[in-house]
Amino acid sequence: MRIVLAAALLASAACTPVEMRGETPSASPVAAACNPASLGDLVGKRASDARADVMQTRSGAHTLRWIAPNTAVTMDFRADRLNVYVDAKGRIERFTCA
Repeated sequence: MRIVLAAALLASAACTPVEMRGETPSASPVAAACNPASLGDLVGKRASDARADVMQTRSGAHTLRWIAPNTAVTMDFRADRLNVYVDAKGRIERFTCA
C-alpha cells in the first residue's frame, strides 16, 4: 500500500506546473521577420524566381511559399514565411506572412 501511495505522489508531482522566475522570454526576432507591406507594387505581376528573391529580401522573410489556386497547404504558423498567392495564370494576387 505504501508503494502505491508513493508512486501516486511521484506521478502527481511530475504533473505540477513549474513556475518560471527571472526575465520573461521576449518575442523571438524571427517572429517579426516577415512584413509584406512593401510588396504591394508586385500584385498583378508574373511570379518568377527573380521576383521571389526580391519579395523575400523586401519582406524580410526567411522562406517563401507559392500558393496556387486549389493547392493544399499546411496550416502551421511560421512568422518568418512569406506566402505568395498566385492566380491560375501565375500572376501574384496577394501576400501573407504565416
